[in-house]
Amino acid sequence: MQSYDFKSIEEKWQKIWEDDDTFKVKTDPTKEKFYLLEMFPYPSGRIHMGHVRNYAIGDAIARFKRMQGFNVLHPLGWDAFGMPAENAAIKNKSHPAKWTFENIRSMRTQIKRLGFSYDWDREIATCRPEYYRWNQWCFLKFLEKGLAVRKTATVNWCEACYTVLANEQVVDDCCWRCEGPVQQKKQEAWFFKITEYADRLLDGLKHLEGSWPDRVITMQKNWIGKSYGAEVDFKVTGSDTVIKIFTTRPDTLYGATFMVLSPEHPLTTALSRGTDQEKAVDAFIQKVAGEDKIQRTSETGDKEGVFTGAFAVNPLTGKEIPVWSANFVLMEYGTGAIMSVPAHDQRDLDFARQYDLPVKVVIQPKNGDLDATTLIEAYKDEGTMVHSGPFDGLIGKEAIRKVCEHLQTEKIGHATVNYKLRDWGVSRQRYWGTPIPVVHCGDCGIVPVPYDQLPVELPLDAQLGERGQSPLSSLPEFANTPCPKCDRPAKRETDTLDTFVCSSWYFDRFTSPRDESLPFDPANVNYWMPVDQYVGGIEHAILHLLYSRFFHLVLKDLGRIETPEPFANLLTQGMVIKDGTKMSKSKGNVVDPDDIIKNYGADTARLFILFAAPPVKDLDWSDQGVEGCFRFLKRVWRICLEFLPEIASANETPDDSIAISKELKELRRKTHITIKRVTDDIQKRTQFNTAISACMELVNHLYVFREGWNDADKNDANAQSIVKEALSSLVTLLSPFAPHIAEEIGSLLNPDCQAGQLCWPVHTDALIQADEILIVIQVNGKVRDRITVPAGMSGDEIQSLALASSKVQEFIGEKEVKKVIVVPGKLVNIVVK
Repeated sequence: MQSYDFKSIEEKWQKIWEDDDTFKVKTDPTKEKFYLLEMFPYPSGRIHMGHVRNYAIGDAIARFKRMQGFNVLHPLGWDAFGMPAENAAIKNKSHPAKWTFENIRSMRTQIKRLGFSYDWDREIATCRPEYYRWNQWCFLKFLEKGLAVRKTATVNWCEACYTVLANEQVVDDCCWRCEGPVQQKKQEAWFFKITEYADRLLDGLKHLEGSWPDRVITMQKNWIGKSYGAEVDFKVTGSDTVIKIFTTRPDTLYGATFMVLSPEHPLTTALSRGTDQEKAVDAFIQKVAGEDKIQRTSETGDKEGVFTGAFAVNPLTGKEIPVWSANFVLMEYGTGAIMSVPAHDQRDLDFARQYDLPVKVVIQPKNGDLDATTLIEAYKDEGTMVHSGPFDGLIGKEAIRKVCEHLQTEKIGHATVNYKLRDWGVSRQRYWGTPIPVVHCGDCGIVPVPYDQLPVELPLDAQLGERGQSPLSSLPEFANTPCPKCDRPAKRETDTLDTFVCSSWYFDRFTSPRDESLPFDPANVNYWMPVDQYVGGIEHAILHLLYSRFFHLVLKDLGRIETPEPFANLLTQGMVIKDGTKMSKSKGNVVDPDDIIKNYGADTARLFILFAAPPVKDLDWSDQGVEGCFRFLKRVWRICLEFLPEIASANETPDDSIAISKELKELRRKTHITIKRVTDDIQKRTQFNTAISACMELVNHLYVFREGWNDADKNDANAQSIVKEALSSLVTLLSPFAPHIAEEIGSLLNPDCQAGQLCWPVHTDALIQADEILIVIQVNGKVRDRITVPAGMSGDEIQSLALASSKVQEFIGEKEVKKVIVVPGKLVNIVVK
């Protein structure tokens, strides 16, 4: 018997798949489609085990659906723009394109060696003009709809990357890419008005419940941050200036004893000008500028502030209250100003006690008697309004409604809705990105580049690494251009688009990757979309996944697409852990997939990565686990080839009308149980580890069966068919996880079966039922005997046998039987006294 030569087997089948275009797919409305997509990779140079896990999960589902008869779209491309390529080019004194395409070639080779079933004819790279041309097309469509705007705003600035970052790209006040500190600065920049879609993005999440992880849905809800309340005007004493605040608790207005502005609020500086507090305020603003925002807003963080020198009038009490600035108020939330109600907000109370500011109780709990002078913990819950003039006695929602009505009547405020979500800043002061297709004309203003002049291509000779300006602005031949409207000299926009624009619609482009007239063909996109199963990391919950949903809604409004959401189902896989931490080059704990492929084969690498943990859980790397999976595949190979000479010519469909031995019955039963388990584990639970475990149990059963495989059965056509059914089912069930060995053994069992033509087996319920079942007998909850009974025996008959058991009688003796509980097919519990 030949040994398991994984190297030659894998090379053979990868070549066959490529030569035969096995995984090439076309739009076919007569077939039920299934679109499987993993988040496409950044071409960093080498794939790691995290990549392997992501793609192995996706490929298992794609192969499963393909074998079930679905028309499966399973593409791969490259998220190829971005700062790492630009930084590498600066370091190596080369061009980002050279670095990027070398990395793509290297990673493509690695990925192909793993045998993933991609339609490589659909491969895209977002840095190619034929792709980013359509980024520019989208930008112009957004501009026409008023969704792309240029404005001066306070932006997040990463000095290390020398560019603006979107709010979603700031993590704990650090750059999401380089982890360097992020500063606030005022700058003109381009924004996409994602805020206009806040409600629709929230409403859409309701339809994703049960199909997306709860954690991702919660993260998006919290990021959008919808809250109901009131906007209230506080007039600054001695001027016409009005400070607008948003509060979710207008019923506490009478308890506002001071106001707080964010240090970044323009009024913080303006109100202190010409007062004794001017220098103190300026110093405080400088101090807070470098502080961590998470720490600033923490409940337990230090509460620091400074009096601005100004007062404002509480619009309900008519009394003056001091205006302060404090570190715990951020400009990006609400209006950047708050009314402070220390009796009913803990941070306000801590601040008030620290700076000796007044505290006034205006909400009393039921049967409560809060005292402002002794209050240690703010009362934040619902209660009865007190010390609130005409509103005394009102409670909860009624109180809020009445106060809002009064604010509206007196024209000093109104009920409103507030969102934490802010517009998406898309300007980047870097070279390696999509040029923004507008021209700045001194006479015409901002002028869009005409569609027939797209793409605006990146020049190849930009000066990288220069600070103080966007790299594209250093190229006069790029920056200087005639105005498309008046033909006078003008300047091109020299910022580039955020690379998340590229990934916000790439799944649509995969449906028509070579279309030169449109970003995607309507018939193709509406056949394939939405993505039926999307696979990727949870770290993209409020970046890529939110932006993609926003883009999809805009494209739907433009009449370009019909589906309401881009991703019907989402699976967020866990990390690959080694030595207690995530695999990382810096930690020196990376396992090179090429080493695993070289020593054990691609099938072993794939099998281990899917067997070691459920997809959504973190996976602990184990060299012993890899070796165990390799041994299992060798056992599969050996048992199949041992049986092969004896069953090669057999029919794969046993004759159910022929009586067979108990051993053959049990083999058929085990085969069909395994088919059902693996099918359910993939289709209903997405639990590949338990599916593989079921296959392992079937292999164990086959080895036991082999020991009793007698000459009579070897020469019996129906017995041969039963064994062949078991072996064919086994290799097909393994095919999503270890496709090369499955194809090889499948071709030996069925020489006429073409590559990629394995059909998923279907279990028969009748064959799963055992002729006999084991019943556990308990007396007062303790096991006293086990009996085997016919599968169809009634509960009364089982009860009689249980009571007649000699072992049971020993424990019952003269005791009275109070109750007998029969759990059909499982156990009998006899209660005695």
